[in-house]
Amino acid sequence: MSKDIITLLNKTKIDHSWSFSDKTRKDTAYITHGYHRYPAKFIPQIVSRLAEKYTREGDFIVDPFGGCGTTLVESKVMGRPSIAVDINPVAVLITKAKITPINPDKIEKEFATLQKRLETYNEDTKVKAHEHERIDYWFKPENKRKLAFIFTEISKIKDQDVQDFFFCGFSNILKNCSIWLQKSNKPTRDFEKKPSDPIKTFFKQIKMMLRGNTRLFELLSEKGYLKIPSKVVCTDARTIPAKDNSISLIVTSPPYVTSYEYADLHQLTALWLEYTKDLSDFRKRFIGTSYHSKKDLILNSSIAESIRKELLEIDKKTAEEVSTYFSEMNQVFVEMERILKKGGKTCIVVGNTSLKGVKILNAEVFVEQLQNLGLKVTDVIKREIPSKNLPSVRDKKTGKFAAITDKNKVSAYPTEYILVMQK
Repeated sequence: MSKDIITLLNKTKIDHSWSFSDKTRKDTAYITHGYHRYPAKFIPQIVSRLAEKYTREGDFIVDPFGGCGTTLVESKVMGRPSIAVDINPVAVLITKAKITPINPDKIEKEFATLQKRLETYNEDTKVKAHEHERIDYWFKPENKRKLAFIFTEISKIKDQDVQDFFFCGFSNILKNCSIWLQKSNKPTRDFEKKPSDPIKTFFKQIKMMLRGNTRLFELLSEKGYLKIPSKVVCTDARTIPAKDNSISLIVTSPPYVTSYEYADLHQLTALWLEYTKDLSDFRKRFIGTSYHSKKDLILNSSIAESIRKELLEIDKKTAEEVSTYFSEMNQVFVEMERILKKGGKTCIVVGNTSLKGVKILNAEVFVEQLQNLGLKVTDVIKREIPSKNLPSVRDKKTGKFAAITDKNKVSAYPTEYILVMQK
């Protein structure tokens, strides 16, 4: 069976209509999609096309790895109720802001009030700044003071939706206002960098978000979808708050083996919003991390077993990380099978990669695991990822990600699969 799966995926030809290479940044960041940067996010056009193909209005959609909420925003715009879960509180904050249309008059008024308060800032303003060595590691004292002032003023807002909206904006300016190397996803300090002024940058960010919110509000009002339920929960993908046999479609893009890098990427927000006091504790929450216990690993895939064997001969730690990842993904698939209704489909967007020179066949392993849980292959779509959306490979010497313009850059995942499986 595993041979058949490998053959099936190998002979799948690229379907160029799924690369959406004609879409501009404006198209992929329309309405609220552009609120916040997020690594390796999939584009909204993938979700809307899958939802169009496999669901009708009113059908329930779930994303077990919610990320920054792309599936939820698109589901809402299409009149499909939806639920997402994510273990990362930063992702949950961003998603809440993106899926919650706020009456434009109300949010404009709130912003005018906040703006007035923030404009009173001067060097004599009393500010209670966060005491945390990691914050001091990333922020110059004056920027830290200004950010603490913005943070305190947002914290006074009583309306939770409005507060989330402003905190999402606050979160997205942190990198620009720090000495984090601007072009790097990897936590690297750049002592030459001139960080942006927090108050000015915050105003600019919020004005951009206000435009997105107005467009979302108007679009949903027009379609009569303002009240379509859309919910995000901060929990593990193995405990999805949905009833057995109730979901028509799952659309998700799971994390890769190195998903604990999300903890590093989102550390600025996690520290400022006090989601964690300790980064190593924060890392432990993510799937497939090397921090999890190694007991009772059920891979449920002979392809995964052979990848594990191959890695064991090269590097035991990597073999354990990959085994943990596949075992945990299998547990997520058990949960996905539970919530899907008969005939319901799951669409998994995933690429293959390699570690220590060994091919990590994520797509093949996932198909085999899902088949072993009783799902059948409906379709396998192979798509090219336009270079502008690609995470690039790290330079072996510097550890930095290669620039998009770097001629020698090899794309980490130049193509990916959309695995469509049915219960």
